[in-house]
Amino acid sequence: MENNDRIYRFMMIGAHPDDMELRCGGLALRLREAGHRVCFLSLTDGSAGHHLMDRETLKERRRNEAESAARLLDVEYGILDYPDGELEPTLAARKDLICRIRAFAPHVILTHRTNDYHPDHRAAGRLVMDCAYMVNVPLVCPEAPAMAFAPVILSVWDPFTKPQPFHPDVAVPYDAWAEKKMQAVLCHVSQLYEWLPHVDGWEDVENASSHEEKTALIRQRLDRQFRQDAVLYPDRVPPGTLYAETFEWNEYGGRLTEDVRKVMEGQ
Repeated sequence: MENNDRIYRFMMIGAHPDDMELRCGGLALRLREAGHRVCFLSLTDGSAGHHLMDRETLKERRRNEAESAARLLDVEYGILDYPDGELEPTLAARKDLICRIRAFAPHVILTHRTNDYHPDHRAAGRLVMDCAYMVNVPLVCPEAPAMAFAPVILSVWDPFTKPQPFHPDVAVPYDAWAEKKMQAVLCHVSQLYEWLPHVDGWEDVENASSHEEKTALIRQRLDRQFRQDAVLYPDRVPPGTLYAETFEWNEYGGRLTEDVRKVMEGQ
């Protein structure tokens, strides 16, 4: 991992379809344009995120939405069958994830922190941490060859401050890719147009008279969210940057090298 001309593999592990699009979509687009490999992995099927649909119908719909987003981002995309809202850091899930990580052999893994608001997010972060050492142990899951190096693990931003607040170790500007990230996130229609307006009380979106009006209002919300990191950490991005994604190094993984940082930040 000493040469910035090499091809790096990045594995973005979220609890649900759309998690990594929201927090890593700009990075994914930047990496793909530079020729690096990117794999998104959702640990659950996303089947709980709706107030009107049944689980099986929603599961299929969210898979289709994720496939649309994957095409826009030009990334590999996997969705596991653990039920949405029921993810736990069990031994079985750990073994499953160890095999998935070894199959892709990422140089860098991105995932949730373990003090996130959602139990599935916390479980996803815990599972990645539980795999951090074990992916290098040959007698654990011997059916999948052990990795020869320890992946760097980075956590995506969250607003929670206990037991400790998020600290940005990497900041990725993505102004040139912001619109394409927006389009990829909007592929998740069941979430952005239906579930989130209902559960988070987006009355303006729910009361909008047309799809076009809903889209404009949702875009405004997402744009504020996408600009947040550059506002919070202006000293970590080039002057004039509007859109950025920030990540915190997790010491359970490999060392965060300057080469990895430069690849991510586009230096």
